[in-house]
Amino acid sequence: MIVNLANISYLSTPAQPNGAVADEQLGGHLQQILAGRQLSALFQPIVQMQTGTIIGYEGLIRGPSDSPLHSPLRLFQAARTLNLTQEVEFLCRCVVLERFAELALPGKLFLNVSPECLLPQRDGKLSHTLEIVRQAGLQPDQLVIELTENQPTYDYEQMRNAVLHYRELGFEIAIDDLGEGFSSLRLWSELRPEYVKVDMHFIQGVNSDPVKLQFVRSIQEIAEKSNTLVIAEGIEQQAELLVLRDLGVAFAQGYHLGRPHANPAKALPAEVAKALSRNGVSVYPQQTAENQTASIMKLLHKVAAVPPTMNNNDVYDIFLADPKLLIIPVVENDKPLGLISRFEMIDHFARPYQRELYGKKSCKQFMDSKPLVADKSTSLQDLSFRMVESDAHHLFNGFIITDRGRYLGMGTGHDLMREITQMQINAARYANPLTQLPGNVPINEHIDRLLQSGTKFWACYCDLDHFKPFNDVYGYRRGDDVIQITGRILTSHTDRDRDFVGHIGGDDFMILFQSEDWEERCRAILDEFAACVTEFYSNEDRERGGYISEDRQGKKVFYSLMSLSLGVIKVAPRQYYSHHQIATSASEAKKQAKKIHGNSLFLDRRDGPGR
Repeated sequence: MIVNLANISYLSTPAQPNGAVADEQLGGHLQQILAGRQLSALFQPIVQMQTGTIIGYEGLIRGPSDSPLHSPLRLFQAARTLNLTQEVEFLCRCVVLERFAELALPGKLFLNVSPECLLPQRDGKLSHTLEIVRQAGLQPDQLVIELTENQPTYDYEQMRNAVLHYRELGFEIAIDDLGEGFSSLRLWSELRPEYVKVDMHFIQGVNSDPVKLQFVRSIQEIAEKSNTLVIAEGIEQQAELLVLRDLGVAFAQGYHLGRPHANPAKALPAEVAKALSRNGVSVYPQQTAENQTASIMKLLHKVAAVPPTMNNNDVYDIFLADPKLLIIPVVENDKPLGLISRFEMIDHFARPYQRELYGKKSCKQFMDSKPLVADKSTSLQDLSFRMVESDAHHLFNGFIITDRGRYLGMGTGHDLMREITQMQINAARYANPLTQLPGNVPINEHIDRLLQSGTKFWACYCDLDHFKPFNDVYGYRRGDDVIQITGRILTSHTDRDRDFVGHIGGDDFMILFQSEDWEERCRAILDEFAACVTEFYSNEDRERGGYISEDRQGKKVFYSLMSLSLGVIKVAPRQYYSHHQIATSASEAKKQAKKIHGNSLFLDRRDGPGR
């Protein structure tokens, strides 16, 4: 059971009108609550992911229902204003402990305490907690002291000593709201708690946000290495629950598992327990091809600048001394003024009398005064757009990199194009830029996860028939439209939480079904594709059911309207051992489907590879 005390005890609300009068009124209510022990406890379950059993409860405090201090936010704001925070916290602990014991709830009590109240010299009453626990008929090993940090902690040595003291008494330690507090990661490193609770901000939407997924995955990896158990709080959807289960997160909490209640259930709702017991893996959110935010700092070259007072003869000598130097920036008081091109200067000095006329004049004479300048925070993608829209000479001259207007160095157009090209190649492997569907790497990773889980699934290879001649006749832009709509059709007929849709490349797609009704979904895909594809043809071709195009030998050939072929293999546990085998078998099934005229579905009923 978790008593959520420090969570709420250090929050504040805006000042009320007529503050002194309001404080006096709230003070009267608070004194009545303390004198009459007018607090009640609600409990919310915490669930073990792999078994679905409840391992404890979080206790939430409420004031009297007819009081302005019913809300815990108002209750603890009043306590802080009147310097009664410790008294209110102590009463909360008593009420929740006693009610927890009275209800005989299973599992542990996680008792939330702010770090500053954990220290003995600041809270004499916390040392009485052990006595209260025993009076309630509980044992210390049923309690976990959960540290909620709403104010910064600096005295880590004193914190370690306090934690050691409570561990020696039999309590365990947890850190609450990891990712929200001031230094919760430092606390984790210093105290080595038995549990960490990940803040709900990183949990809600984890099934659709790749950044949140990576955050939780990183926390889980740290937890495994430090023998810490992770509790994910704030779960409101089944998809969130299953993604977290697949990541290996130990425990879960949230409205989807059970709302706070004065007399909570001692078992999970049947539908939640069924979902947790179901075999299979969840579909992880994917990074899109557009998520290219790398900074241009990786292109930075330290290039010595010259002041505008330097004459052209001296700049020319610098170029002669370094044959590889192509550009010299002109900078005054750290502010970039322009660029001098090696070839521009040599070209000028090669003309009759140019050196005699301009050699002793300022180097600004031959300077490009409108160079391409970008701050160090500029992304590679944004800079490439600017480069394309700028004059062509910027691609050769390169660009100046600044830090809030101060000169840092140079970048070359060649380096920029190389990085952008590599990013596009990498992006295509992870997410197809045309459809934004996952590419080959995520497809293979998901297949490997399915194989490791030992679950049954179906691999469906999807391929368009007569796509290349369609491209030849109608153009690549129309072909791209067909590929995009095919991706949308495939996605619309799959379960986003159970079925994985990937884009292998070109007009090839892969669906990894866990849905038992996969065949019905495939038929719906074929029906919708047949209805939509005719829109991409001219009226004449649509009426005659095809079009004329040249084959590879240059002969005129009649092609039917495009159709979609689906080749499916069923993958039973331990039937295949790698994504390579899956890809080979699914490709063979696709070839069989393409032998069937029109939109077709072929299921390979043979048993496994090498059959």
